[in-house]
Amino acid sequence: MIRIILYVIIIPIVVWGMDSVNINAIFKKGQSNYYQARILYMLMVISISYLIVSFISEFMGVFN
Repeated sequence: MIRIILYVIIIPIVVWGMDSVNINAIFKKGQSNYYQARILYMLMVISISYLIVSFISEFMGVFN
């Protein structure tokens, strides 16, 4: 239950932080590359959120 609450808090923070990164500049110009950039963006948000929530969960487990 705590992990779900952490995900609800962390995902918007990660999305807000990732807005500063211009993912489209990494890819070549073109319409199909836009979708590739969006998928990469979503995967990066999911990955970073998972790592942060796992770290916080493990860190809180040390003190319990």
